[in-house]
Amino acid sequence: VQLQASGGGLVQAGGSLRLSCAASGRTFSNYAMAWFRQAPGKAREFAAGISRSGGRTYYADSVKGRFTISRDDGHDKVYLQMNDLEPEDTAVYYCAAARSGMAGLVITTSDAMHYWGKGTLVTVSS
Repeated sequence: VQLQASGGGLVQAGGSLRLSCAASGRTFSNYAMAWFRQAPGKAREFAAGISRSGGRTYYADSVKGRFTISRDDGHDKVYLQMNDLEPEDTAVYYCAAARSGMAGLVITTSDAMHYWGKGTLVTVSS
């Protein structure tokens, strides 16, 4: 699976952005999807994940209530709607895909991901 993330940019604190990740090359519906992020000088961390079926989602505590992950299997895309952004959300955001035999499983660990996109930079100014 090839993944291409887009939608990053510069936004003021309190603003919103919507990231998109387009997948190609394999059957998108076979994959659980997730967004990870890496802030400057910090390790990459999980932000949000969605099951293969789309019926289950999971969020890091730091983004819960502000971010929403969704998927559109008809267009082979996964989205991350980010609201009420904070300077601490500044990071490169990566989408990732994991082959999953369980339709309802959300995968949250980077080691379990099989494919990664190149990332899109989100900068939140205070």
